Amino acid sequence: ASLVVMAEDLSQLSAVLAQLEGNLTGCIYSAQQGADEAAYGQLAPLLQRRVGRLLNDKMPTGVAVSPAMNHGGPFPATGHPGFTAVGIPASLFRFAKLTCYDGVRPTRLPTLLQDKNPTGETWRYVDLQWTTGDVTS
Repeated sequence: ASLVVMAEDLSQLSAVLAQLEGNLTGCIYSAQQGADEAAYGQLAPLLQRRVGRLLNDKMPTGVAVSPAMNHGGPFPATGHPGFTAVGIPASLFRFAKLTCYDGVRPTRLPTLLQDKNPTGETWRYVDLQWTTGDVTS
């Protein structure tokens, strides 16, 4: 389904965006010459909170399964906004339990979360990079 919105001004459009439920995608069509950058800057953050994938000047069709793909979004677009059905590593998270370690001393963390890689062979995703190395400050 699609929703096309025509509004009198940015405040009216912002009010509409605030009422949206979670969706897989949201599209904003804007002037190629940058004439509406201020409007885009105001509306994009509002829409982004309601969708899993924000598009500019294109339709949300023909998605490709790739490591960067997001196919989730806030409820009710997905049952849980913390994971997606496609893309790596996000697609793997649906099989994992989310856990937060807040203020836990480094020596009390699970071995795989400590700065030193326990085997030197375990691949870990640290600071947007896959690595088998130790975490350095």
